[in-house]
Amino acid sequence: MSRVTLRLLDRADKEILKLPRAVKGAIYDFQHKFRQDPESPGLRLKQLKGHPRLYSARVNLDYRALLLHAGGGDYILVAVKPRQEVYDNLDKFAYQINPVTGGIEFLDLLTIGETVTPVPPTSSKEVPAQPEPLFAKFSAEALLDLGVAEPLLGLIAKITTEDELLGLIAYAPQLTGEVLLALHDGKTVDEVMDQITAPVAVEEAIDGDDYQAALARPATVVTTEDTALQEVLEEGDFGRWKVFLHPTQQKIVERAYSGPARVTGGPGTGKTIVALHRVKHLVERLGPGEGKDVLLTTFNKNLAADLRRRLFDLAGQEVVKRVDIVNIDKLASDTVSAAQAGAGRQWIDDTKAVIEWQELLDELGEHRWDPEFLHAEWSQVILGQGVATRAEYFRARRAGRGRAISRQDRAEIWRLVERYVMRLDEKKLWTFRQVAERAASLAIERARAVASYQADQISSVKLQHDSGIWYRNPYRHIVVDEAQDLSAAHWRMLRAMVPEGPDDLFIAGDTHQRIYTDHVSLGSLGINIRGRSSKLTLSYRTTHEILRTACRLLGEEEWDDLDDGSDDLTGYRSVLRGPEPVLTPYPTWDAELDGIVERVKEWDGGSIAICVPERWMVAEVENRLGRAGIVAASIGPDGPKLFEAPVHVATMYRFKGLEYQRMVLAGVAEGMVPAQRVLAFEQDDPLRFRRELQRARSLLFVAATRARDSVVISWHGTKSRFLP
Repeated sequence: MSRVTLRLLDRADKEILKLPRAVKGAIYDFQHKFRQDPESPGLRLKQLKGHPRLYSARVNLDYRALLLHAGGGDYILVAVKPRQEVYDNLDKFAYQINPVTGGIEFLDLLTIGETVTPVPPTSSKEVPAQPEPLFAKFSAEALLDLGVAEPLLGLIAKITTEDELLGLIAYAPQLTGEVLLALHDGKTVDEVMDQITAPVAVEEAIDGDDYQAALARPATVVTTEDTALQEVLEEGDFGRWKVFLHPTQQKIVERAYSGPARVTGGPGTGKTIVALHRVKHLVERLGPGEGKDVLLTTFNKNLAADLRRRLFDLAGQEVVKRVDIVNIDKLASDTVSAAQAGAGRQWIDDTKAVIEWQELLDELGEHRWDPEFLHAEWSQVILGQGVATRAEYFRARRAGRGRAISRQDRAEIWRLVERYVMRLDEKKLWTFRQVAERAASLAIERARAVASYQADQISSVKLQHDSGIWYRNPYRHIVVDEAQDLSAAHWRMLRAMVPEGPDDLFIAGDTHQRIYTDHVSLGSLGINIRGRSSKLTLSYRTTHEILRTACRLLGEEEWDDLDDGSDDLTGYRSVLRGPEPVLTPYPTWDAELDGIVERVKEWDGGSIAICVPERWMVAEVENRLGRAGIVAASIGPDGPKLFEAPVHVATMYRFKGLEYQRMVLAGVAEGMVPAQRVLAFEQDDPLRFRRELQRARSLLFVAATRARDSVVISWHGTKSRFLP
């Protein structure tokens, strides 16, 4: 007998989750017995009448498993139903290979049909006017071309309300749901074809009877291993499945690129998942080896630690040991330390660096320049571009810096920068931006040495010669997550750490989520991504209602694409539905704190987070919750101080990369979001004012899209100008 595999089809979870606990336990026993011997008499496996591939098998006395036989030893669990429901409704089960995506689809037409129930007439004499069906203007042929499942066309033609539509797509195949929601939202057939259908369509001819081939296609979303079904049953959380890739994502992951490539997309669209799968794909192509030939990096150490855990869960130890997983500043500091540069210096963050600028300006009696502006100019333009002389600074690009400055201004700024660097040297201080610039210079030096030795056809397996000259680049591939927050110096370092060529750099990010001040042009830094960019538009985390509100928070701002172009969220959508976000005003901060406590008590469970704009507010929220008997933990640089706490509290910056079931965004008042100091720039520096407003919008957008199900936005006093 061939090896038997039992997989779980996407959407089967919706009914299994509703089953009694005892039945779930029986499913656990069933899947074990089925793999051992599907022909066991106790399972009573039999083909269902009229269905050449659909089988039933005994789970317990009252329940039967519905199994789709893909061929050989491959079976797919598509539903678990009461015994009588199976045999009484054989004509209500349909399955097919979608002719557009080539994926397997199973449809329980009885369950789906119950979501579309026309209103009966009030009497035999009076028939009320029926509203026009939502999809009356779309022909069956048009819907089929878009990938809608053919067995559902009759039910779709009856839908007259949004509630009926949402009920249908809860059980319909994913592509059908995406297409119908997009059409309902007003998109044209051509727009839906371009944005939703074309990216998941397969190029090869599809055999409607070859279920083995269909099982291997990305559009067939099933558990990837037998053990995954067991994990689902044990955890009761279908989000813990092995990570699935949407066909659009899989194409991005497996594509061979001739140079640097980039994937963008709004929050929850799976950019990080794609990056992790890309790492796995690159490592598996390397072949045997022991070295860490792939670098996976991101902006901060919290996210780097999370990436390590997720890559281990996805790919296992054999892949992880070939990957260097480190946040970008740690990578820079390790590079500098390895070269024994900066010995005896203390490294300071941007906050302390700005304080040093302020003290210098006070000592010089200089009041024209803002310390934050000078720090950003030095960090982003001078250090970011590796500017070494006054003349080079006069020629340096200042894209994204906002305020225009004259040649005389540049001369004065250069003088102040020289004084500032001398001050840091005297105090044995080094900013992280200086470290990044030094690391970039060292990486460039190493790359030139490698190129020189390779040109002379000298080879060695050593990483470094006794003389200090290197023989090879540190990495063969680099994958970057949260790319929008890296500085120009970071990019110069990364560009030098991997040889230019196929699949050298893979970049994932979204400039709508940029929460720091760095604006870069990848092309000007030697990273040419033109023609190798992809966009993800389907959110898997956040509901349609939350996305709609979050996108409004971004206003009418124009967003760059990291390469001197613009980016937008065209096509950004979700098939998930939930309650509308709640906007709640309070007269005072004290009243708002009471409101937070009441809201948390009302939710009573699930993962909850409270997000505030100012640091001092974190402690006050934490204390007020504590007095109410609610355990809360603040999020620090290394993550939540008590991870198991039911409520996490932090400023907006700390929530980057995290997600929660429910969130309160508190203190979203004018003067806090945006901050009062930002408002002061409106007259003195209008360009900087616009840039700071955009950053404040990004912070609020990031915070709102951390929520999966529910969002409450509150304020005291005057609400933020960003709120509707």
